[in-house]
Amino acid sequence: MNLFEMRSAYQVGKIPKQQYIEDMHRLHAALFDYVPFLRNTDIAEISITSEQIVMTIKESGIKIFCEPTDKRNIPIEILNLGAFEKDEFEMMKRLVREDFTVWDIGANVGWYSINLAKLFPQARLLAFEPIPSTYQQLLKNIALNQISNIKTYNFGFSNKADTLTFYFYPECSGNASSANLSGRDSVRTLSCPVKTVDAFAVESGYKVDFIKCDVEGAELFVFQGGIKTIEQQRPIIFTEMLRKWSAKFNYHPNQIIELLTKIGYRCFVLQGNKLIDFHLMDENTAETNFFFLHPSKHAALITALHSGAKAKSV
Repeated sequence: MNLFEMRSAYQVGKIPKQQYIEDMHRLHAALFDYVPFLRNTDIAEISITSEQIVMTIKESGIKIFCEPTDKRNIPIEILNLGAFEKDEFEMMKRLVREDFTVWDIGANVGWYSINLAKLFPQARLLAFEPIPSTYQQLLKNIALNQISNIKTYNFGFSNKADTLTFYFYPECSGNASSANLSGRDSVRTLSCPVKTVDAFAVESGYKVDFIKCDVEGAELFVFQGGIKTIEQQRPIIFTEMLRKWSAKFNYHPNQIIELLTKIGYRCFVLQGNKLIDFHLMDENTAETNFFFLHPSKHAALITALHSGAKAKSV
């Protein structure tokens, strides 16, 4: 029996008081297991109230709501795996500056936006999330952390303005995409607007110094729709590229590398705290997160952060 069933059984006299206390103690024991369990994770604290669960991150002190149905919500991911893209964020901290405007495309619940906004309070963060329920979680997390330098938008980006069908999995909000990635029975479909980066840059007047793009396979279309802005403003780009997801959209991640190298960018992957050149993805490539820097605009950063080594998969 779970907590509620146990209490109900006791209240209607099906379980004697002493047995109820013993049985409930066994259920409550899981709370105490978390004390040593947290020591090897980046979670500092789990707060349980009558309304919600919130987890606090050790180093940054940011707080993130836990969605009860989401098995891979970021704080749960950290609880399970110890950390979340820690090396990538350490590199982002070395690349972003206080005067930057950062575009977080595929912001999800705000992990990157909130961390960067807190670390760089003078920077401007633009967080784009098309899924309405996830967008509401993003707003809650921003408010929870009392962040004032994030502007949010409830739409996505593609290579043309449109309204697209998105596939959303309540068990894994970060897996939402405009392709049915895993074909789960629990998939929900909904219509979400998308714009182009080029059109929004003109419409809003915002500059772009750094793009984080994680849109579950549709990254090529985001960059195609923003290629003029990227070529003109030459932002640093941090993007996910997965063969299994891009295949759902009938392209290969190498097309992203080709698109950006044509306008002068170099592609890098992480090796410890350094960047190493990456040229082509093949079946042996293990990396999923990539950085693109422009060798003229970002020359000093490349000199400081480049290891000179070659990626193992090249």
